[in-house]
Amino acid sequence: MKIYFAGSIRGGREDATLYADIIYYLKNFGEVLTEHIGDPSLTGLGDDGLTDRFIHNRDLDWLLSADVVVAEVTTVSMGVGYEIGRAVAAGKKVLCLFRPDSGKKLSAMIGGCPDINVVQYKNQEEAKIEISAFLKKFE
Repeated sequence: MKIYFAGSIRGGREDATLYADIIYYLKNFGEVLTEHIGDPSLTGLGDDGLTDRFIHNRDLDWLLSADVVVAEVTTVSMGVGYEIGRAVAAGKKVLCLFRPDSGKKLSAMIGGCPDINVVQYKNQEEAKIEISAFLKKFE
């Protein structure tokens, strides 16, 4: 199974450690195409030498080749929202993970979309249970 993981980069990196843990767990189910999202050295400042066009085209290729998309959507990110929209339009199965105790509100465009599986979780163990339940449907 090819898994596209989406998490905030330029929108904020405060959850990078969480992303790394989720990505590590996702590897139990298949190939994670976007392992770099969990890299703590990834700053989101655009100082990695890659152009925006290169990133867009590379990531869109990965997204369209994926079997499923898993996104952590607690940290607001225009890019993650774009990826989710493109995934839905392409008929991909999408799981969005959101922490309600973060003090943030889930986007109505994500929460209200019938083609997106949204789950709320409190900790990494709950996230892993939700991920397992979602991915086992597609094995």
